[in-house]
Amino acid sequence: MQRAVIVGGGIAGLAAALRLGRDGWHTLVVERAPARRTGGYMVNLLGAGYDAAGRLGLIPALSDRALGLFTTVLVRADGRPKLTVPSAVAEAALGARTMSVFRGDLEAALYEAVRDRAEFRFGTTVSSIDQDAHRVRIGLSDGTTEDADVLIGADGVHSTTRTAVFGPDHRVDLPYVVAAFPLGHAVADVPESSATTFIGPGRTAAIVNLGPQRSSAFFTYRCANPELELGHGPVDALRAAFGDLAAGVPEAIRHLEQDPAGAYFDRVSQVVMPRWSTSRIVLLADAAWCVTLFAGHGAALALAGADQLGAALQRHGHDIPAALADWEAGLRPEVTKRQALARRGMYQYAPPSRFHVWMNDVTIRAITLPGLRGLVRRGIERQNR
Repeated sequence: MQRAVIVGGGIAGLAAALRLGRDGWHTLVVERAPARRTGGYMVNLLGAGYDAAGRLGLIPALSDRALGLFTTVLVRADGRPKLTVPSAVAEAALGARTMSVFRGDLEAALYEAVRDRAEFRFGTTVSSIDQDAHRVRIGLSDGTTEDADVLIGADGVHSTTRTAVFGPDHRVDLPYVVAAFPLGHAVADVPESSATTFIGPGRTAAIVNLGPQRSSAFFTYRCANPELELGHGPVDALRAAFGDLAAGVPEAIRHLEQDPAGAYFDRVSQVVMPRWSTSRIVLLADAAWCVTLFAGHGAALALAGADQLGAALQRHGHDIPAALADWEAGLRPEVTKRQALARRGMYQYAPPSRFHVWMNDVTIRAITLPGLRGLVRRGIERQNR
């Protein structure tokens, strides 16, 4: 039986453990958090990510937790509607192979599927890594040492595995901050089964009302010093950047005051690396290629990447380096495309001027026209292949 040590118990790490466990591997998942995380923001599974969820057997468990489609209302700063994008537009654009769920629900479905197939050690970190042609030896913070055929670093954009093995110079920090968090109750100023979205120069605020325990908030803004913003904490930073807005924003920030630790609040960064593996050590998902929330494919790429990694290891048997090279060659073109789309997406989420805001409005208004929906759908389908 081949053995894998997986660093990180998020979507990518759990998906890798599930796929390898089904292929007969013994897997150990090492997670620095003291327990499995819950909560999290909304993620989209589409294209290859949706297909991977199907192959991993997750669709039945996720179907009951799917958030469905909703109407989006673009608003002015005072909350007055500017234009409406019906849910039918999103349905026509995304097609049948898509699903939106909360990150915590996806992780819960993965964990329930893999908990009996893998060993988990929470509150544990990697203290040393050494490899030769035959194995990887991993020292852990609990004082134990593990030998494995492959070490998978799935520990996110701030990956300590990446830094330890490949060095610190692969994260590209961008001048933006992002915050996303679930809402325990619906926001009164946002109509049911809809989202209100404000897009202004350098910032976006979106509040989604899908009912109790099914609502969420998303904020992003451009700033000169992301590190300084993070030092303020999410509540103070968002109040300073968005305190002049209506349309559910004040209530969402008041909700955040009750549980600021429950928010995803970070600088926006991409990870750009010339290669994702060395011998028997490989990075997966955000640790290897973070595309940012601006791309909208982070969870989908994590699932697809884990599933395709398992397939490559199965094809190549005990030739681990050949499997990792084969896997990267197949996946890298898609990642490169998503990173490029994310860089262009910054102009949608944080337009540099009022003129760019107006141009975004014109584009959005155009895609709501019935005659253009088919063109939009075909364009997005090409992107998601």
